[in-house]
Amino acid sequence: MTATEETQDVPWGDVTPDAARRLMVAAVEAFAERGYHATTTRDIAGRAGMSPAALYIHYKTKEELLHKISTLGHTKAVNILASAADADGTAAERLAQAVRSFVIWHAGHHTTARVVQYELDALDAEHRAEVVQLRRQCDAAVRRILDDGVKSGEFEVPDIPGATLAVLSLCIDVARWFNVQGRRTPDEVGASYADLVLRMVGARPRS
Repeated sequence: MTATEETQDVPWGDVTPDAARRLMVAAVEAFAERGYHATTTRDIAGRAGMSPAALYIHYKTKEELLHKISTLGHTKAVNILASAADADGTAAERLAQAVRSFVIWHAGHHTTARVVQYELDALDAEHRAEVVQLRRQCDAAVRRILDDGVKSGEFEVPDIPGATLAVLSLCIDVARWFNVQGRRTPDEVGASYADLVLRMVGARPRS
């Protein structure tokens, strides 16, 4: 994880005290590099410059730490997509904003996003259900934009649930392949994906 990713626009910027935040940042780094199951509490504490016992002062278990990371990350996702869905403008404008912002976040914070999006099955049943509910809110925000676009005649989408899944999957997958050493910036990828999604839904000017 880069220093920029750690400090700018990350969902745990307000986590206190500092030790709890450092452990969360260390856990994200370790989970992304080794996977949740291969990571030990000793790994996390060591990356944070603490003793293993210090971790348990702030988090009862490794799973609780993942739950906190996942909840904060998915809340950020909901806020990004709901903000676009609630914005002024045409359905096409709102869909472009949703995709662009969602992709930029997944590219700019790809280490964090990989943990948030791909370690869901490591959560216990209760915590997984909480995160699934947040994912449903993401789905609902995108589905609302698509539904508005179909009703206004801007989009041609015969299968709105399927299109919603396709849009979200396309955006989320950016976290898996994005490379900060690559040729394109997060903003460039966001703009490209927004254009791609508009073409995918057959966007056209509202009459």
